[in-house]
Amino acid sequence: MTIRATWAIAAVLLAGPLTSARSDTLPGSPRGLEALSLCNFAAAEHDTVTRAALLERGLALAEQAIASDDGDAAGHFAVFCNLGRRLQLHPISFASLMSIRRVRREIDRTLALTPNAPGVLTAKGIMLLELPGLLGGDPPEGERLLRRALEIEPDLTEARQALAEHGRAVPPLSTQVSHSP
Repeated sequence: MTIRATWAIAAVLLAGPLTSARSDTLPGSPRGLEALSLCNFAAAEHDTVTRAALLERGLALAEQAIASDDGDAAGHFAVFCNLGRRLQLHPISFASLMSIRRVRREIDRTLALTPNAPGVLTAKGIMLLELPGLLGGDPPEGERLLRRALEIEPDLTEARQALAEHGRAVPPLSTQVSHSP
């Protein structure tokens, strides 16, 4: 696989899971929650200069949040979101490949802090389904995480769509039982 193809796959990865950046479901500081909101605003912004400014501000706030409290789940997820979206704006480089590693670490930290957050499970599940193995993809684990998200929140659209888009069976709503923490 060429570097260009690997980057294209990574860009798709970064576009997909970030749709699950829901600030209303993650515990965290006001700064971490604001950083996550900025990432969501940036996703809807069409002007690339404005989008980049929102992402830079969101990333700075997220980094301040986790510097103050490493247990700030919203802060870690905001780093994942803002950094991932920022990577979409730049051409591939060695630094961007290193940033992909950081994006992975941040989603892992968020999941360690909030193991039953359906949006975080979905984000990591999609990431593992879409990343090539060279960059840490793991389709069976990605599918497992998506199914866990659906156990918690059976009507979670992003998880259901991700399973369907990757050729996995989507469980019917009527047979699922919610196991909220």
